[in-house]
Amino acid sequence: MTQQPFELPHFYMPYLARLNPHLDEARAHSTAWAREMGMLEGSGVWEQSDLDAHDYGLLCAYTHPDCDGPALSLITDWYVWVFFFDDHFLEIFKRTQDRVGGKAYLDRLPLFMPMDLSTPMPEPQNPVEAGLADLWTRTVPAMSEQWRRRFATATEHLLNESLWELSNINEGRVANPVEYIEMRRKVGGAPWSAGLVEYATAEVPASVAESRPLRVLMETFSDGVHLRNDLFSYQREVEEEGELSNGVLVLERFFGCGTQEAAEIVNDVLTSRLHQFEHSAFTEVPAVALEMGLTPAEVLAVAQYTQGLQDWQSGGHEWHMRSSRYMNARARSTTPWTTPTGPGTSAADIRTLLAAAGAERLRAYTHVPHQKVGPSLLPDFFMPFSLELSPHIDAARTHLTEWMHAMGMLQEGVWDDDRLAAADLPLCSAGIDPDATPEALDLSAQWLAWGTYGDDYYPLVFGHRRDLAAARLITHRLSDCMSVDGEPVPAPANGMERGLIDLWARTTAEMGTDDKVSLKEAVNKMTESWVWELSNQLQNRIPDPVDYLEMRRSTFGSDLTLDLCRMGAGPAVPPEVYRSGPVRSLENAAIDYACLINDVFSYQKEIEYEGEIHNAILVVQNFFGIDYPSALAVVHDLMTQRMEQFQHVAAHELPIVYDDFDLSREARAAMDAYVKDLENWLAGILNWHREVDRYKAEHLAGRTHGFRPDQAPAVPIAPAAPMAPAVPMASGAPTAAPAAPTAPAFTAPSAMSVMTAMSFS
Repeated sequence: MTQQPFELPHFYMPYLARLNPHLDEARAHSTAWAREMGMLEGSGVWEQSDLDAHDYGLLCAYTHPDCDGPALSLITDWYVWVFFFDDHFLEIFKRTQDRVGGKAYLDRLPLFMPMDLSTPMPEPQNPVEAGLADLWTRTVPAMSEQWRRRFATATEHLLNESLWELSNINEGRVANPVEYIEMRRKVGGAPWSAGLVEYATAEVPASVAESRPLRVLMETFSDGVHLRNDLFSYQREVEEEGELSNGVLVLERFFGCGTQEAAEIVNDVLTSRLHQFEHSAFTEVPAVALEMGLTPAEVLAVAQYTQGLQDWQSGGHEWHMRSSRYMNARARSTTPWTTPTGPGTSAADIRTLLAAAGAERLRAYTHVPHQKVGPSLLPDFFMPFSLELSPHIDAARTHLTEWMHAMGMLQEGVWDDDRLAAADLPLCSAGIDPDATPEALDLSAQWLAWGTYGDDYYPLVFGHRRDLAAARLITHRLSDCMSVDGEPVPAPANGMERGLIDLWARTTAEMGTDDKVSLKEAVNKMTESWVWELSNQLQNRIPDPVDYLEMRRSTFGSDLTLDLCRMGAGPAVPPEVYRSGPVRSLENAAIDYACLINDVFSYQKEIEYEGEIHNAILVVQNFFGIDYPSALAVVHDLMTQRMEQFQHVAAHELPIVYDDFDLSREARAAMDAYVKDLENWLAGILNWHREVDRYKAEHLAGRTHGFRPDQAPAVPIAPAAPMAPAVPMASGAPTAAPAAPTAPAFTAPSAMSVMTAMSFS
């Protein structure tokens, strides 16, 4: 027997796996179905002995313990199909490294998933197409249109992202950890599995299906399924098949550690994701159900779906322990309610497991705020792009100060002139868009000031008062300040509302309805993420590492940033190009680098002076139990790899996207300009952090804050009529809101003129 590359760790799994009584029926049905579809003898991929050994009937009986016999058989057929697809794609395209053939193969599969079943399908050419056509026809009649679309999207991601794996094999490239987690969700198929959980339990109500709590349930479920699979499948995938998409291998390379240590870290991440699942299920899901006014039947449906995801976790683990497909020798039992037997197991193992998991969970809630950490340590940042600055920076500084006074954001006790000057936000705008017109530079600096002010406002005003309800109310009001179809906006009650009304009117003056809707959703996502931060602050809870990095993009305003940038690029680039995996990978790599820059520079400001818990370095310290310099080294390594990924995607993956979508010369030029804009964005953000006083130890030591948490803002802004767009005021002009000045002629923003629509901590 081949020696195992590592000993499987002790898994956190406090839920008892249950077995569906219709197991034999599902086994018999799936075997007959696979033969009918041509997946067994003669396929060149499987014989019946392979199907029997893998035992997908057992997998589905464990992961869907409560559904009836016909539903279990259908679900089992889906899993037979998806695993056959994985092995078929491996044999035909991965082993031969045939990307062209693989793309043509994948491009045909959506033809077998029509939204309307009356749409004719082509004649299947292989067992994968035949199986998909049959399964789609049998499954989707039970789905609502919205559910059907979600399931189709998850299925397409599962199929299409196989090209990403194939490209990495061709290049001999191992992904970085953040890239891997993102792509594994699509390639690994757990979001698709969540769709089948809905089929087996209850459909999630459309009103909450896209909400953060339900999204987090699906993502934590996905990560748990995939990371567990990586541990069991390492030997087969990495050592036998030459796969590079495995979490253990990714962390081996990232940390430069041995396989056993990497496996233990993967298991720690897996445990943390399960803790996040439980946290969301018990806190966030009930809150969104109440907020959205779900009926008792809808609440029950969400509860059944949540239970179904939990059953999948425990049942999937039991199947991995038994399937010949995986490395599971000497694996220890994880069932907590019985005494394990056999070599290397004891009741003490369970006590140790649960104690360790409890200690890890407790550590996230026991951070002592305002610890002295000294000046922020700054590593040697990898920045391959040169800096350019706009010549209009001085005028933008003057105009920003005047605008902030006019909006009332310097009279509320949160910011004052000194704080605004210490931030010097026009310097950031000038580096991000060095070619901006004076008007565009003013607009970008004002968006940036508004977002940064709001990011400071929420924890200071609502956090110190522990007033989550007020934060939710102001968040809803901010959403109402953005009119899409001429709806009346509320009279602004504070500087944030007044500022957003003004910015919205000027930014969207020539936008169509669809663009306005997209932009409004992006602003809402940023403000709602501030409520997420506030909720953690009130619980004194340091976030899970994966949840933190993904939510950091929202708190940073990345969706808003990218939305405005894409609109500035014009219609030459089709929307589906921006939705492609490589373009999203490019954008996320850039955004993560920028977010982590902010966390590195703001560490002392946030940890020592503000008592913050939302900082990547603190999150890494808490997760690994290491000190500040060690955590900084991990964050710096991740930053470097994210920048290297940005360069890799731009140089190697985007040209393939251009060819895959057959982009015109104009569209290719627009995308090349987009990449250049992102490069300026990164260089400008790093330069801004280095130069401004906002994060420097001497400025932090001397600053004071007159805001009293038990009072309203020092100078409440009385409600006023909605303002017309502000215009620059002469030096010494009064700071009251100007009376309906004439709006300046609107010029559509350049690709990067509003790339500063984000917030800095």
